[in-house]
Amino acid sequence: MKDETIELLGHRVRLVDLSRPLGATISEPTPPRVNYISHEECAEMWELMFGIPPTVLPLGLGFAGEIIETSTHAGTHLDAPWHYAPTSEGEPAWTIDQIPLQWFIGKAIVLDVSDLSTGYLVTDKDVEKRLNQLNHVLSPGEIVLFRTGADAVWGSEEFFSYGCGLGQEAVLYLVDKGVRVIGTDAWSLDRPYPVIGNEWETLHDPKRLWPAHFAGIKRKYSQIEKLTNLEALPPIGSTILCFPIKVERGSGAWSRVVGLIPEEMKV
Repeated sequence: MKDETIELLGHRVRLVDLSRPLGATISEPTPPRVNYISHEECAEMWELMFGIPPTVLPLGLGFAGEIIETSTHAGTHLDAPWHYAPTSEGEPAWTIDQIPLQWFIGKAIVLDVSDLSTGYLVTDKDVEKRLNQLNHVLSPGEIVLFRTGADAVWGSEEFFSYGCGLGQEAVLYLVDKGVRVIGTDAWSLDRPYPVIGNEWETLHDPKRLWPAHFAGIKRKYSQIEKLTNLEALPPIGSTILCFPIKVERGSGAWSRVVGLIPEEMKV
């Protein structure tokens, strides 16, 4: 991964791309469909629409483009409270275009939980323990990112079934500390869907059904799913930018998530 360094507000910082490309992959159960329009096809379209011959265009070509059919939850994206339920904190839940912009920029805290097995349900005590290991006390506005290790299997079908996930108590613990955005490199902030589905067949315990998502009924928060390159960030000390595309009344939206690391900081 190539580092990019820029000057920002008087400081030199390295940019780390934390986003996955939006494209066809077997890691998505419903992969995006991208129809690529070539320069030649655009020139032909202009000739059909306006009678403009390709020969009068520079290089005899028009503009390239893409038409994409996909879910707002494909690729690296943010979930809005509306995704979890129609209400949050007893009021109509916010859609992605209603969330305050200040939620999407903050100091990043990266918690390495890659030692935890697939299907492990992360508790508030687990989160507190990892924070204590970093000797860090959470502050309002910080963005907490969980590195499950799922990043390593992106591009395979295994990605959909890989990694640990947060329980409701873990989400509420973070939100009650002032954290409004929580991220993961896994397919879901909850445990993998196949794990939850298989568990239902034996336990029939409603409390274990997507507890991280449904925590949004009690507290307003947003989550980033399918991050990448979290190992390139320090546990503490970087800043994250994760502004979502402004999808009208959207339950979620894609984001080009970027980490900013002070140039002098070693990772």
